Amino acid sequence: MSSKNLLVELFVEELPPKALKSLGEVFCDKLFNHLMKLNLVDRASVISAKAFASPRRLAAFIPGVAECAADQQISQKLMPVAIGLDAAGNATPALLKKLAALGADASVVPGLRRENDGKADVLFYDSLAKGATLAEGLQKALEAALAALPIPKVMSYQLQDGWSSVNFVRPAHGLVALHGSDVVPLAILGLSSGRETHGHRFEAAVDPVIFAHADEYASKLATDGAVIASFAERRAEIARQLEAAAAKAGGKPIDDDALLDEVTALVERPNVLIGQFEEEFLAVPQECLILTMKANQKYFPLLDATGKLTNKFLVVSNISPADPSAVIGGNERVVRPRLADAKFFFDQDRKKTLESRVLNLAKVVYHNKLGTQGERVQRVCAIAKAIGLQLGGEALALQAEQAALLAKADLLTDMVGEFPELQGIMGRYYALHDGLATAVADAIEDHYKPRFAGDSLPRGQVGTVVALADKVETLVGMFGIGQIPTGDRDPFALRRHALGVIRMLSEGNLDLPLDSLLTVAGQAFATVDGFKSAESALADFIYDRLAGSLREQGYTAQEVDAVVSQRPQRLGDIPKRLAAVRTFAALPEAASLAAANKRVGNILKKVEDSVDAWVDTALLKETAEVALHAALVDVVPQADAAFVTGDYTESLQALAALRAPVDAFFNDVMVNAEDPALRANRLGLLAKLHAAMNQVADLSKLSA
Repeated sequence: MSSKNLLVELFVEELPPKALKSLGEVFCDKLFNHLMKLNLVDRASVISAKAFASPRRLAAFIPGVAECAADQQISQKLMPVAIGLDAAGNATPALLKKLAALGADASVVPGLRRENDGKADVLFYDSLAKGATLAEGLQKALEAALAALPIPKVMSYQLQDGWSSVNFVRPAHGLVALHGSDVVPLAILGLSSGRETHGHRFEAAVDPVIFAHADEYASKLATDGAVIASFAERRAEIARQLEAAAAKAGGKPIDDDALLDEVTALVERPNVLIGQFEEEFLAVPQECLILTMKANQKYFPLLDATGKLTNKFLVVSNISPADPSAVIGGNERVVRPRLADAKFFFDQDRKKTLESRVLNLAKVVYHNKLGTQGERVQRVCAIAKAIGLQLGGEALALQAEQAALLAKADLLTDMVGEFPELQGIMGRYYALHDGLATAVADAIEDHYKPRFAGDSLPRGQVGTVVALADKVETLVGMFGIGQIPTGDRDPFALRRHALGVIRMLSEGNLDLPLDSLLTVAGQAFATVDGFKSAESALADFIYDRLAGSLREQGYTAQEVDAVVSQRPQRLGDIPKRLAAVRTFAALPEAASLAAANKRVGNILKKVEDSVDAWVDTALLKETAEVALHAALVDVVPQADAAFVTGDYTESLQALAALRAPVDAFFNDVMVNAEDPALRANRLGLLAKLHAAMNQVADLSKLSA
């Protein structure tokens, strides 16, 4: 069966840029997978399959596609012989009905295969299924691919006949389907397939562009159509031109992959040009200028060697005129009003202090069950003050309280109203303009950190305190009104807030027990109607996030469970505890002690009353229990002393000396002795052992 390379292109009106990359990838993947299921293409060809996506086209190039799939031998289980055939060996009505459903009749009954399935003899119908042709297979594959596209929003449009309408992401105007040099007859979205498409709107050398063969798609579209069809190649070309233009202008383009992807989806023939604006605009915070150029104009601002914004920017044009001055001038005229707006907002905002805006937060609803932003700010202030007192005394508490009071004030500024992404950032600029301490200004910006995985932590102690207070207030408040994340739903980003709290407590090695932090935060909600403390559930939630984060960092599930199951209050100790557990697990005594610890835990769980870790030496009768007690008397002080100083590795290693006496105890001593006093004393000895072995981590979790 001959195979040739296949090319399918759907020519459409401008596709949504933020979705273009995924649309192209899914279009190619779905076509390939459907053809593979029909045995029209081999799985190995996926390596050479190529997706194309430009603003006005989705295409896929798939090598080695057969014109017709090979016939397939099919074996279908029908029914037990006793049901399908009567005593004379003739087909029963049930068998005939089954065969009819498969497109066969009574003539095939003599040829039915009999096979025992372990219970009874069963009838099987063996047939030869004709392989799918490319024409019918590709039609189904194309329909499946279009149905599976991650279309942001479907539009309905009328076809040329003036009566019918179809639904698609954008109106489609052309369909190319070539198998080698042959057109594959297809029909979809009111289109019939051919070998013609259209190139660049203005700069195509030929229109229409006609393909003689599937293999010449990309090259001919580039030469005749002035279009770089491959998204990846077009993106690489834009990146290359950006670097070259930036070097020529004496700067470097801002690094933004999302913007690069979006611009790649907006142009078919990229041409990077250098524009500039008046230097007076540089008096506006560069974050404002960068954001307005990126978000509104899709420009790449140019930075100098120190990362400071210059008055030059790069434009990715879709045309390449001999004289680009008109294009550059047009873009410079367009960006100027945007920058002027940013300057106006900045100048107007600075006419009022942040503190003067705080009262108006009482008019902004935060949550219908938790009150206004003003009420929330008061809670964050109280929490920040309490944390500050614990971590740094009165001075830190006062600065943290001040920063917490002002942290949300910039939400009421014109600049943040226009660009919500600048919240916190503008607060810092306005705080410095108001003459506030740098630590307070930094904290106003940093209290949102970390905003995402890998984001930096607040840069100072004040910022850390306010960020902790802000995130804990959100967590405690939402849990207190029953807004707990379920499954994939987390509308208030509580998982992200929890991970932020974990990172600040652990990476900052803060001397702040988690339970006391949650308790302090809960006290701030004392006057909120309908609030119900959910500290235990929230602590579980945070420890679950902690466990997941640690596993992602490369720790084993056993190591993580051993440490996190003990719910250590000081999260900054956790890395040292994990290191200690890993070192302990490598000791030859570890497996035996872990198994023994698990056994001790199970014994103590079965005791109805609580067991005190206390031993009456006069009741120690057996040699093995005397030896174990003596070993504990010797080892426990060493382990405790190391634990107190934070040397968790030494604390666990001290326990290695217990292996022999522990093994001997379980070999020679009956714990559940008939004498109640003797039994209680031995349980007390085990409780003392259990407490000694589980200070750093629950060693039973290391038991296989």
